[in-house]
Amino acid sequence: METARLCKLTGKLDIIGDVKTARVTVCVALLTTLLFSEKHFNPPPAAHAGTYALHETHSDEKVTIAAEPCDSPETAGVFKVDYRGYGFYVVRLVISNDSDTTLMLEDLKVQYITARRDKIEPASNDDIYRKFVRPNRADKSHPGMHLPFPVGKKKEPISKDTREEYESAQFLAVPVTPHSTHSGYLFFNLEGDIPAPGAHLYLSGIKAGTKDLFYFEIPMNKPVSPTASSH
Repeated sequence: METARLCKLTGKLDIIGDVKTARVTVCVALLTTLLFSEKHFNPPPAAHAGTYALHETHSDEKVTIAAEPCDSPETAGVFKVDYRGYGFYVVRLVISNDSDTTLMLEDLKVQYITARRDKIEPASNDDIYRKFVRPNRADKSHPGMHLPFPVGKKKEPISKDTREEYESAQFLAVPVTPHSTHSGYLFFNLEGDIPAPGAHLYLSGIKAGTKDLFYFEIPMNKPVSPTASSH
């Protein structure tokens, strides 16, 4: 009798675990679908991270992370805006989870480390907005003038389509379910500097369940080759 009860309990726990995983998968899929359909930004589907030239694989943890710089006509062509012209270095981040455990990204930390060892974090939506607006501020031409009456509605400094594009392109720190791939874009403000050899992408804070994964370090100057080595 006890054995039968244990078997039933184990079966119920397995079902509960499967249901939770299925719910997470559905929620992530719905979020991604709604985001891209409403914001009119449709990048090409991400392939497995291991197929990109710049990637690192942790075989024991069964996780691969890739970085794809948007510095060619093909990769930059997914955007309508020339972000490089505003000093941004855009990188597509791709995470492939080949394990049986959901990856949690709420504590994910990403840094672009330059050849000079400067550490640059991805720009937020507000950071990108300020970068676009700053060159267009004209109100400072008369800093002492303050008219006591309204002068009409101010025109938005950037278009709605531009804001929707970079907001929907941003990498979202959502759970990566087992045997799935998640991707998004990171905007690094390099102030127009050209990425130099020796720069790399550093990622930490990823968890498989409650276990912390070892950090990832992806050199950004590897030869462009689908057979780039990983470890």
